[in-house]
Amino acid sequence: MDKFFCFNAGWGQCVGGQSSNNSGKGKSREGQIKYGFSLVKGKASHPMEDYHVAKFVQVEGHELGLFAIFDGHLGHDVPAYLQNHLFDNILKEDSFWTDPGGSISKAYEKTDQEILSDSSNLGQGGSTAVTAILINGQRLWVANVGDSRAVISRAGQVIQMTIDHEPSTERDSIENKGGFVSSMPGDVPRVNGQLAVSRAFGDRSLKSHLRSDPDILDMNIDVNCDILVLASDGIWKVMTNQDAVNIARRIKNPQKAAEQVIAEALNRDSKDDISCIVVRFRS
Repeated sequence: MDKFFCFNAGWGQCVGGQSSNNSGKGKSREGQIKYGFSLVKGKASHPMEDYHVAKFVQVEGHELGLFAIFDGHLGHDVPAYLQNHLFDNILKEDSFWTDPGGSISKAYEKTDQEILSDSSNLGQGGSTAVTAILINGQRLWVANVGDSRAVISRAGQVIQMTIDHEPSTERDSIENKGGFVSSMPGDVPRVNGQLAVSRAFGDRSLKSHLRSDPDILDMNIDVNCDILVLASDGIWKVMTNQDAVNIARRIKNPQKAAEQVIAEALNRDSKDDISCIVVRFRS
């Protein structure tokens, strides 16, 4: 069964929650920008651990597009918390309208501290995150921790707007905090042999060796921008940035585009939970 959450009752807006198979679409107030999303449970025996946000809201005379994918591990409580609180915390920052990047950074850290302080209820699990805030259809702010990813197609060029936070590339940071990176067991580098990402929300037992500060990139959205794709690593394990954008660009309906990106990942034998959001800036 789908679950629905409200970020802030004052907005009068809600977003769709997690389910084993979930898809939908929407558009900006003027209808020029459209989005679609799809989530599919992977082959693991545990319940679905991916959550998402996809919504346009009106705040203080501005229209904000809010898009996110939260890929949980060791339970779904942390990604569910992020779905319900992260954007709210970002927009509560006093400096959001003058310094969106600084506000995003502060809110990521604040939200992580909330999760850690409530571990008795939220458990020992964690979550990656990729978030995108589109301000008045003109300025895009993307942030991430972990290995979910955002890519954009601009003037025919595919640009990766996020950095995959992998233990092998952030080994120095992990070791400086007293941790280690090991590929045993298995063949994937992991923090202390356990976690395959070097930054995440939660993960209380590993937090002293992990980071939760996001990488942030902003971009002007002009006539050269056509497609934004956000997806969990269930896509990127089997598909290049160009592959995903090529599929999304040729399908006008963004919901169908997101579904087709996932279908191709499944064809390539992706076994993870898979989530994808496609934002089309021009109809």
